[in-house]
Amino acid sequence: MLRGHPEFRFAGAVYSLNEAVSFLELANPRIFVVDKSFGVQAVLEWVAEHRSLQPATAIIVWGLSISEAEALRFLQIGAKGIVRKTAGCDVLLSCLEAVSSGSSWMEDSLFRESTRQEKYHRSELTPREHQVMELVEQGYKNKEIARQLGIRPGTVKIHLKHIFEKTGVRGRYGLALSGMKDKGLLALP
Repeated sequence: MLRGHPEFRFAGAVYSLNEAVSFLELANPRIFVVDKSFGVQAVLEWVAEHRSLQPATAIIVWGLSISEAEALRFLQIGAKGIVRKTAGCDVLLSCLEAVSSGSSWMEDSLFRESTRQEKYHRSELTPREHQVMELVEQGYKNKEIARQLGIRPGTVKIHLKHIFEKTGVRGRYGLALSGMKDKGLLALP
């Protein structure tokens, strides 16, 4: 796949997250693709540790199935790309190119179910809904949002219901991913 793309070179493969640490120290690649099949929690911890040890290497998480919640957690912890194993070569190359240029990237099909309605404008939300949405996008839970804003958790649920209705987004993970896209923090093909 990389033969026709001289800007990329396959540097090697490893078969465990422990081997990956040594490989990264020796090879110092620009991009490293890690397989989610090592386990979501293990990969999350590995990415977090790697980001502090070698921030110059961009991490792409590659998995057979990746939920919105997992994609968001990987991006929040420091992964730069999220792609499914079933993606075609063109999709994988798009991911490599975006991540290589410094962007965060996620496969469009992971995002498609949660995107906002085309007619939605952020200005349709009330100021309080904006506050709630911003805190959801930052990963806060309902009780934390309530405490932060001095309101009840039940009130947060009502605000979220209105936000979902106005934006057409389903679920808090979709809302967080939409916010990242709107702010230019996430590139889609």
